[in-house]
Amino acid sequence: MATDSQLASVFKAYDIRGLSPEQIDASFARRLGKAIAVQFSPKKVMVGRDMRLTSSVLENALIDGLTSSGISVTRIGLCSTPMFNVLIGLAQNGFDMGVMVTASHNPGKYNGFKIAKGDCQPVGEGSGMEELRDAFLASKEFSSAHVGTVADDPTALDRYIDHIVKLAGLPADMPQLKVAIDAGNGMAGAVLPRLLSRLPWIEAVPLFFDPDGTFPNHEANPLKRETLDQLIDAVKRNACDVGVAFDGDADRVGFVDEQGVALPGDLLTAFLAQEILRTQPGGLIDYDIRSSWAVPEAVEAVGGTSAMCKVGHANIKRLMREDGAVFAGEVSMHFYFRELWNCESGDLAMLLILRCLARQSRPFSELWKSLQKYAHSDELNFEVEDKAGVINRLKETYGPHATSSSELDGIRLEFRDPSDKTKDWWFNVRASNTEPLLRLNVEAANSEALAVRVDELTRAIRS
Repeated sequence: MATDSQLASVFKAYDIRGLSPEQIDASFARRLGKAIAVQFSPKKVMVGRDMRLTSSVLENALIDGLTSSGISVTRIGLCSTPMFNVLIGLAQNGFDMGVMVTASHNPGKYNGFKIAKGDCQPVGEGSGMEELRDAFLASKEFSSAHVGTVADDPTALDRYIDHIVKLAGLPADMPQLKVAIDAGNGMAGAVLPRLLSRLPWIEAVPLFFDPDGTFPNHEANPLKRETLDQLIDAVKRNACDVGVAFDGDADRVGFVDEQGVALPGDLLTAFLAQEILRTQPGGLIDYDIRSSWAVPEAVEAVGGTSAMCKVGHANIKRLMREDGAVFAGEVSMHFYFRELWNCESGDLAMLLILRCLARQSRPFSELWKSLQKYAHSDELNFEVEDKAGVINRLKETYGPHATSSSELDGIRLEFRDPSDKTKDWWFNVRASNTEPLLRLNVEAANSEALAVRVDELTRAIRS
């Protein structure tokens, strides 16, 4: 039996996530349902789940906790996170809340819950997660004179696909495109067959479409390059136009070009932003603080405006609501759309990229590499005891020499030399919201300068 301190630790900045059943079991799920009733007093809640081995048990226990508190539940069953979010949005406040049982891209031994309000705003740090945690730990119960009902929704998947295909705005004369798609044994495999049946111009090369909570082939996380090896091989062997890789709950999506080269998440943001601004000219694009200078430059090149944002889906969705952005993207390959209530959809991102490839009639590699103007490090992680102390030390050392700075998320310091652009560089260092790590991103004008700066900062962090 997990202690209260162990249980408290699974309430994260963006969702609830932990080992299952060691930390998150049926008892936890039932107790969570009751805590949701106490904290938010919803009358109608939508519930969905992914394919993890413990998800069905957790879904049933969660529903028991909700209905025993007098809450009516609509169960959509197996779903992706985008499907879950879009169905809440399409209900137009027909639901007070939604809860999905999922641990996103985490390995199979994990599980958890994503919680959204009826307007699709996520429950996270600063938007109800701390209060929900406290209600959970206090084991409070909502007194109800009746037991809530449970109803299944058999048309949920079709309604989601209808909406995504409509938003993609695909021309009637789409040319045939060969696409390798890796569902990673995650929830994309439950959505894609129905979606692809509507799009006969896609010649799909499917990989790992069978939902399997043990993830037998590889971790479903396109941010990790080693998880893309089989997709890259399929693209090359089958002469595909593009390769697509979804994460476990299908809210993140990565791409490889026809040469088998994986696109960085920030350049995907730039690419998608330019495609979206074709139909929404002058729109505002939000991009996370780790992103390349190439992103705002690409947006400006097609007449858009841009704003930097803090990392994390709860932060970005809140900002998009405030500033009216039409699109936002993260290095982690979350892509957010205003038409989807500021939520993600890997399916829509895929269709927009295919729409662009069809219109341009040029290789994907040729299109995206025109955006790659700088040398950018992958995110580097450091185990540091005093994360705030290290950040302050870097600020004191480098801050006086920076030409611009931001403390939006950790620190981002930029250094521009007006007489020599080859000396331009920047770095961002921030504390992880989900792990005991300090995260570093660096960009420079070329790979040689990047290597020097990464080595310098690594030594400074470890000293």
